[in-house]
Amino acid sequence: MSTTAKSLRAFLDAAPSVALVEVAEARGSTPREKGAWMLVSPQRIFGTIGGGQLEFMAIDTARAMLQETISPVEGEMGVTSGRSPQGALSPAAGTPPGGFAATLPSRGRESLTLDIPLGPEIGQCCGGRVEVAVSNVDQALRTDLLASAEASDAALPHVHVFGGGHVGHALASAFALLPLNVVVVETRADALEGMPDNVVTRLTPMPEEMVREAPAGTAFVVLTHDHALDFLIVAEALKREDAAYVGMIGSKTKKATFRSWFLKTAGGSEEQFARLVCPIGGDAVKDKRPAVIAALAAAEIMTALAPRGK
Repeated sequence: MSTTAKSLRAFLDAAPSVALVEVAEARGSTPREKGAWMLVSPQRIFGTIGGGQLEFMAIDTARAMLQETISPVEGEMGVTSGRSPQGALSPAAGTPPGGFAATLPSRGRESLTLDIPLGPEIGQCCGGRVEVAVSNVDQALRTDLLASAEASDAALPHVHVFGGGHVGHALASAFALLPLNVVVVETRADALEGMPDNVVTRLTPMPEEMVREAPAGTAFVVLTHDHALDFLIVAEALKREDAAYVGMIGSKTKKATFRSWFLKTAGGSEEQFARLVCPIGGDAVKDKRPAVIAALAAAEIMTALAPRGK
């Protein structure tokens, strides 16, 4: 189980009373997309729907729901109460014009929907409009959330980092914060020490085999201690037409040397070579500190892994 599911399980285990807050509709400019969600307990939150006043209002509403009472809310915001987030809006008596409220009776209703304009009414300037569904989390929903988190974790993009040197460690630390399945491959046991807990490590005398076994769509980043080994791994990765990214640390000279070897000795083609990214992270920033290279390369790789058209 990867970090997201483990963290979610820990949150749910520590919170007997939880509300699910989900973006049901997002129109215009909004902080997060439809389907974004977070969990709210009386003391803590898990996830985010974009921060700012929108999130603050949703958290307050969720905690009020957990206490079985929703207080009147001023401004142009709608509240729909009901057992599903699809009920009709109804203005609450005694609230200001445009204001809506709902009061949940004892053993209150299980869900409601907030209709929130992201403008000066709430001190937010996105300009769009968001419907936020707030629901009590029962045992069945807890099970569904965990199953969904585990499935989402399994479907995350894969990144294979070959080399556990200074840049390899920095990359592993950067990737550990991102929604990725990360594997660091090394031929030296001591180079794998101190890797982040949620990064998988593989010790093998033949790292090129890990290229062949990787799932389709994997990003390969090659930065071992040995240029000849780099070349062998990169050549194997470039044969994978389904690779999302193939990158090698190095200079223009190293790239030119690899090209000559790849075309003359390794049986590679110009078309395959054209897919190689070298140096990783680009050359616009002239800073070779490992953490800087890792930050630039991580951004580059996340761009390569991003779904097209989104």
